[in-house]
Amino acid sequence: MLVRIDIDPAGGGAFGYRVSQDAEELYADDGLATVVDCLIAAIEGLPPEALAVELRLDRIVSGTYPLQVIAMNVDQVAQHALNTTAMIDELMPDR
Repeated sequence: MLVRIDIDPAGGGAFGYRVSQDAEELYADDGLATVVDCLIAAIEGLPPEALAVELRLDRIVSGTYPLQVIAMNVDQVAQHALNTTAMIDELMPDR
């Protein structure tokens, strides 16, 4: 199963996440301190049949990853999402 994790700024420097599959929200949470915290919380709740994740940060897709890759490299995956979003924001400041 491929799931999507959407991470968005929640105000005050916090972040929130939503996990969905086929446009159906499975679970969500807000008020986490970092993108890494969101990723960890999101993958901890995934069902066993979840094998891959499409990751979006602030409406920008940063990639599709096997679940194992995120679990073993959560800091790098989070940084890649932050870098990708920052580059798009530079190109499209009014998005």
